[in-house]
Amino acid sequence: MGLTARIRTRDGWAVSHAVVTTTDMTGRQVLRAEADAEGVVRDATALTPGAYTVIVTALGYAPTAASALVTASGRAEVGTVTLARRGGAELPPPGPWTVDPAHSTVGAVAQHLGISSVRGRFTEFGASVEIAPDDVSKSRVEAVIRAASIDTGNGMRDTHLRSADFLDVEAHPEITYRSTGVSAAGDRWTVHGDLTLRGIVRPVDLDLAYLGTGSDPWGGTRAAFRATADLHREDFALTYNQVVQAGIAAIGTTLKVELDIQAVQGESLPQA
Repeated sequence: MGLTARIRTRDGWAVSHAVVTTTDMTGRQVLRAEADAEGVVRDATALTPGAYTVIVTALGYAPTAASALVTASGRAEVGTVTLARRGGAELPPPGPWTVDPAHSTVGAVAQHLGISSVRGRFTEFGASVEIAPDDVSKSRVEAVIRAASIDTGNGMRDTHLRSADFLDVEAHPEITYRSTGVSAAGDRWTVHGDLTLRGIVRPVDLDLAYLGTGSDPWGGTRAAFRATADLHREDFALTYNQVVQAGIAAIGTTLKVELDIQAVQGESLPQA
């Protein structure tokens, strides 16, 4: 006898800190129980046969109500109750995640001559993500990029980009990003943080989309993200330019950062 329920996110992950409150048709509370580590509620309290309302709450999620019918046996099986993140946006399960550089891309796009784009990427970087269990706004992202690993597909251009005219990699070998907070933005997220480039620190927000999770062939769980941001070159003293005919600058003043990220659940990547 009693009530059983499974509390899950839209991705199917257990919500271990959910609370289930059950009321009868008069609105009187007859049962209150917490989910276990697997997001399962099992309460042996005997209930009088009839209809009940089950309300599921969890910090960071929108409350959800469901109906339950208690049979003559005194048992009610609510089934699976799905909770949506407050604000409508989802994230992977709480805990540490490690970015897999082999399956991720850190790139940037610059306008060239006002008519086309030049794309580049950094081939050497590392990053970690920590999804906070109770208050998502306290989740953290930290990344370190080796500036000299810039690759645009043109050796002469890459050499110039590594020089003091641009990245100045000898004086500033690393580009770093450290988040200061996370907030929901509709069905997406905004990651607030500080970018350090050429030794200059500026606040940069990432427009982040969480693409979901899945199992990998090595027994791990992976999460995918896509993020973008716009950087103004002058904010980081990247003021070098060349004016060509008709006063058109060779390089646009804005860089568009494009991140395609795959992260593995855990504090480190699996051993090859």
